[in-house]
Amino acid sequence: MRIGRTRVGLLASIAAVGMALAACSSPATSSSPSGGTAPGQGATKVGIIAVGPKDDYGYNQAVFQGAQAIRKAYPNVEVIDAYSIPENDSAATTMEQMISDGATIIFATSYGHLQTALKVAKAHPDVVVVHQGGLIPTPIPANVGSYFGAVYEPVYLGGILAGAATTSDKLGYVYAIPIPQTLANINAFELGAQSVTPQSQTIAVSTPSQTNPWCDPPVQADKIAALLSQGVDVVTQHQDCTKTIIQATENAGKYTVGYHADASSLAPKGWLGGSEWNWGPLYVDIVKTAIDGKFTGSTYNANYRANMASGKNPFISSAYGPSVTAQTKALVDAATAKLKSGWTPFTGPLYKQDGTLIVPAGTSLTVDQIETMDYFVKGVVGTTK
Repeated sequence: MRIGRTRVGLLASIAAVGMALAACSSPATSSSPSGGTAPGQGATKVGIIAVGPKDDYGYNQAVFQGAQAIRKAYPNVEVIDAYSIPENDSAATTMEQMISDGATIIFATSYGHLQTALKVAKAHPDVVVVHQGGLIPTPIPANVGSYFGAVYEPVYLGGILAGAATTSDKLGYVYAIPIPQTLANINAFELGAQSVTPQSQTIAVSTPSQTNPWCDPPVQADKIAALLSQGVDVVTQHQDCTKTIIQATENAGKYTVGYHADASSLAPKGWLGGSEWNWGPLYVDIVKTAIDGKFTGSTYNANYRANMASGKNPFISSAYGPSVTAQTKALVDAATAKLKSGWTPFTGPLYKQDGTLIVPAGTSLTVDQIETMDYFVKGVVGTTK
């Protein structure tokens, strides 16, 4: 997932939208276009754009898998998927070409595709345009929506795996850009580790890049080398492409907690588990809703979010690696049960890095507070800049 704006700009934008999250609430939408068929109704072609290659062992590979699920569910619907589409005018050009070719449902899957997707949707009110992960201001147009999962939930479970495996009490986290979703993931990972090993620390390092902070293998190689030299023995990441970091960790004889996609084949010895996207059911349901002429006013005609309590979180835990013990699996199972009951890792008391109480005991952060998070919790080493 990439972003084409600065973090400050992103937070300002998020504030402007008024946090119109609609995980379980009725969507706030504008009226449907007058006359004619509903947006996307009877679609025979679906367009999907992704920012990276479909074989990146990460974010964009998961998008490809979602596209494949649509093909399997709707063999008579043509899926036009395009990869490595930058977050610039190329995104608009590609989506317009897909629409010109007959697509009446468009998935724009990178964070930085959001503004372009909204412009394309405005120009084509008969086309359903959905965005992956963005927050859309209300009132939301009748042909627009966004969707995402509670990513931090399985990441918290991955933190448990890390906390149980570490012997140095030093965990590494390589991240791209400190958007709120990234910070929430890092914090959830550390909190999961602390639940097993209270003295554990997560050393968080970013991958500043002039070309592509979400996937810059040379920068990733430098960052993972620096972490390993500090005694880190479990590594995870928030990057679009994950191969470089996982292979370096495996070669060093350390453990990996995966992210975005199943990359266990890259770390046959050190893979502990992790989290990955399972977009298929959600993509298929969005397409079904649109084809049936029911998109406008649906849960997808909003800022749709799903968590484990809803039973529909598209971000799921990966399979365990060979070294995970039955005792550790029991800890993960217990935490999973809590998450399914509606519990959140961001339940007080929680403290910021400097020891400031941020969440009092007996209270929890709301979804909108989590998605605007701008700090690290106690136990994370690094800065949010």
